[in-house]
Amino acid sequence: MKATLILIGKTDNKMYQAAIEDYVSRINHYIPFDIQVIADLKNSKNLSEEQQKQKEGELILKLLQTSDTVVLLDEHGKEFRSVEYAQWIEKKQQTAKRLVFIIGGPYGFSKDVYARANEKISLSKMTFSHQMVRLIFAEQLYRACTIIKGEPYHHE
Repeated sequence: MKATLILIGKTDNKMYQAAIEDYVSRINHYIPFDIQVIADLKNSKNLSEEQQKQKEGELILKLLQTSDTVVLLDEHGKEFRSVEYAQWIEKKQQTAKRLVFIIGGPYGFSKDVYARANEKISLSKMTFSHQMVRLIFAEQLYRACTIIKGEPYHHE
C-alpha cells in the first residue's frame, strides 16, 4: 500500500515544515508516503466560501485515481485512539492500493469531494490550525507504523 496526503497550500511555518519532512522520511521506512500540495487559489478574496470549496474540490478530484481509497480529515469523522488507528491502517494495508488522506482548505470540502470519499476521520474534537494539522497527522501516521511493527515509540 502507498499512502498520500493531499493538502491545500504550502506549509508556511518553517518549524512545522522541518518536522513534517522528518516524519515523512521516517514513515517512508515503513510504507511509501508522499505529500501532494495544491497551490492556494489566486484571488480567493473574490470568491464566496462555496466557490472556493468548489474550485479546491475540482483540483483535489483531479489528483485522485479511480482505485484510490479516499479518507477526508474532517471534524465530523471517526475518532481513534492511536492503537485503534494503527489497527485501522493495518487493515487498509490489506485492501487499499493507494490510501489518500485529504486536508481541505479553510472552509472544508465541496459536496463532490465528500461524495468521492470512502471515509472520514477526525484527529481530535479540538480545532487546530491547518498548518498544525499537517504535523499532527504525519506524527500519528508514523506512530501507527511503529505500533504495527511493535516498536517502542508508542507507550500505553
